[in-house]
Amino acid sequence: MRIGIDLGGTTVRAGLVEDRAVRVVHEAATPADGPQEAVLDQIYALLDRLPVEQAASIGAGVPSMVDPATGVVYDVQNIPSWTEVPLGARLEARYDVPAHVQNDANCFALAEYHYGSGQGQSPMIGLIVGTGFAGGIVVNGELLSGHNCGAGEFGTAPYRDGIYEEYCAGLFFEARGTTGKAAFERAKAGDAEAQALFEELGTHLGRALTSVLCAVDPACIVMGGSVRHAHRFFEDAMWAELRAFEFPRMVDTLTIRRSALEHAGVLGAAALGLPGENRG
Repeated sequence: MRIGIDLGGTTVRAGLVEDRAVRVVHEAATPADGPQEAVLDQIYALLDRLPVEQAASIGAGVPSMVDPATGVVYDVQNIPSWTEVPLGARLEARYDVPAHVQNDANCFALAEYHYGSGQGQSPMIGLIVGTGFAGGIVVNGELLSGHNCGAGEFGTAPYRDGIYEEYCAGLFFEARGTTGKAAFERAKAGDAEAQALFEELGTHLGRALTSVLCAVDPACIVMGGSVRHAHRFFEDAMWAELRAFEFPRMVDTLTIRRSALEHAGVLGAAALGLPGENRG
């Protein structure tokens, strides 16, 4: 039995993972604008509702850079007070259980590799396409997180007049005066303008994925995040860009799947305690 924490800018979740499934999960609003201790206290309040003392480990996924060796979290953009937080040490001191901390996109990739659509695939990328655009990389069964947990941050790569995240995620819709959710509802209702928006997003996403191919040459990409639900409106344009890539074998041998996991963040965080994981 292991415990997983999924810390987001709006919601924090803590769950108990046993026999490859989330058995219990609790969630609460993240006091993102509060002091550092207020966020920690919210995490503790959720953990105190779980049998932590019986767990083999605690894992935490956070939306920021992390030193996985020390469990220190740096500069969480959506939680301004979290500039440098020794989360791993704080959890171990309070609960006397081994604690591991990683970037949340890396946790998503671990969840898909161990429990989801990426099982047995290598290299495998878990790619979150939602509010943001980021991924985690698993090679030969091991997480490749990089020196600062920055491996897989594909959304920050330069593209056009900005970065890929501005064209492949929620910011793309915001810049056009709508939201991904609203555009999806309109597209389902047959709105041609909304459907065209998703086709444009698919073109940008396909170009982003060609950069991913150059960097990693994955066998499988598992797509998570809210935008994946609108796949039928963007995947043709996405694949058109991919098939124009100059190394066709890399595309022909690539599988792109959609995540079907519930509470992937909790599952992946809990998986940090598995043998061989949480490595840089």
